[in-house]
Amino acid sequence: MGEIKSTLELALERTRKMAISDKEKEEIKQKEILRKASSLFHRYMEDRASIDETLREIEKMEEKAGGPAKETLLTLWTDALSLSKENEKCLRGIEALKGPRVKEVIQELRSLFARFREDKEKAKQEIRGQWTQELKKAKIYGSAVEPRVEGSETWEKKIRGLEAPYRVRLEEMKRQLHMAT
Repeated sequence: MGEIKSTLELALERTRKMAISDKEKEEIKQKEILRKASSLFHRYMEDRASIDETLREIEKMEEKAGGPAKETLLTLWTDALSLSKENEKCLRGIEALKGPRVKEVIQELRSLFARFREDKEKAKQEIRGQWTQELKKAKIYGSAVEPRVEGSETWEKKIRGLEAPYRVRLEEMKRQLHMAT
């Protein structure tokens, strides 16, 4: 009587003759590098690894994988730079990865983010002042009256106009970081 084969055994028999092409092997390798770099990025950003630990992990990768992993990590860090959130971790990561050749661009980015925060605060105070005056005219005033600017249509419109030139400059600086060799 014949032996009954499992689905796995049948699948293995069929695939034994098949081989993975060099192109497929390279694609698998690239996906693995991307996965490792992405994992390192998230571990660093979530404070589960220091920048030194992250760089050591990259150095441990085989010679062919280290370069693409660094490029992927650089791309993840630069893509994460934003006007609306804290960027210091990304900036320290980029600086650690690229070294002194990006020091000037990093300083410029820090200055750009600081100017944006200042301009944003000025805009908020300006709108708050206007609204406070309007409320006083309507005989609504006192120490408990504090107009809430964030989330209003006026604020959203003002912030979009304020962000536009900063976004353009931020994108230019991201390109500079990628081109720095």
